[in-house]
Amino acid sequence: MSERADLVIHNARIVLGHGLVPGNLAISKGRIQAILCGGMPECAVEAIDAQGRQVTPGLVDIHTHGIGNFLFESSPQDLLAGAALLATFGTTTFLPTLYTTLTGDHLDHLNLLAEAVDQSAGVERGRGARIAGFHLEGPFLALSGAAGRQLPVDLPLLREMLSACRGLTRVVSTSPEVPGITAAIELLRAEGVVVFLTHTQASCAQTERAIDAGATHATHFYDVFPAPPETEPGVRPAGAVESILADRRCSVDFIADGIHVDPAAIRLAAACKEWDQIALISDSNIGAGLPAGRYDTPWGFPVRVSPEDAARIDDPRHPEYGGLAGSSLVLSRAVANIQKWFHLPWSQAWNLATVNPARIANLSCPGRLEVGQPADLVIWNDDLTPHLIFIDGRRIEAPGQPLVPA
Repeated sequence: MSERADLVIHNARIVLGHGLVPGNLAISKGRIQAILCGGMPECAVEAIDAQGRQVTPGLVDIHTHGIGNFLFESSPQDLLAGAALLATFGTTTFLPTLYTTLTGDHLDHLNLLAEAVDQSAGVERGRGARIAGFHLEGPFLALSGAAGRQLPVDLPLLREMLSACRGLTRVVSTSPEVPGITAAIELLRAEGVVVFLTHTQASCAQTERAIDAGATHATHFYDVFPAPPETEPGVRPAGAVESILADRRCSVDFIADGIHVDPAAIRLAAACKEWDQIALISDSNIGAGLPAGRYDTPWGFPVRVSPEDAARIDDPRHPEYGGLAGSSLVLSRAVANIQKWFHLPWSQAWNLATVNPARIANLSCPGRLEVGQPADLVIWNDDLTPHLIFIDGRRIEAPGQPLVPA
């Protein structure tokens, strides 16, 4: 390495694709200049002793609605402030997931959100997590969730939404049984958009048609994936879950908080898919990362948040009172849970929240530490709270200290 490094992180345990490797990492001009498993570079502007801590790629969250008191789709201000807070938990790239604003009445609002993303891309990095585009959870969903919208397939409206998002739509989630969905999936794939399946009670045949049309992934798998109705007493019905598990063309992700899905179901998916086809998401919402308590939302009902019980609708007048309203998870906790439940090697556990989601959503960031790539990385404490965070080689200037990593 001939060029003088701007920063060297030494005495680290670096997560590489094949394992956890003791070594040093050099950063120059915002990019990874060298990964050294031997000696330390002779000169650098700054050196940081990691003291044996793990150094990983920044986490990549491809399904998240909000963090703290910020709902990403509420306003450009919430989107950018939320991106800044999200980075303090170690997520350096994310897809803000839009859910309640996916109607023809919100096209101007989508345009404002996209304009904010465009402007943030031109701002000096190091102010918040990288917004890699949008994930539209809907609007063509067969089953609703908390505050969700359901619309019939409307291809002109879909084109208008993609246009309003200024080409920033990376993922659209939909349900296989919605009439006309095959044409929508084909349109999205022609536009380079990755199609996820979700919110479904589809039959095997409906699910297989959606995968044949180009759907490649199932998001918050098992959650809002009820089995089809029993038609023959004593015969367990098969549907979307079974078809997705049986098809190697389709990967899956999980909300690994121990509440949304039983670890046994994740183990079953791993047996069918292997770990390289599994990703972790937060599906986080208002209240995520905050202390346990009751928090107002823009949906007309408050949520009560606690690490032991996720986020729950907390209004007795609401028909789904007590029901789940997203999660209170941050992605590093999901990684910690998976490692604890299945005793995976750390490098494999981190892949579920870095390289796997980046590949599944076809993002430009590789989700791994590689020479020449942007220096998006995290140095972790033993309890998996971030010690130091870098985006494009710059330390994150957080608006405040991270709260609880629940």
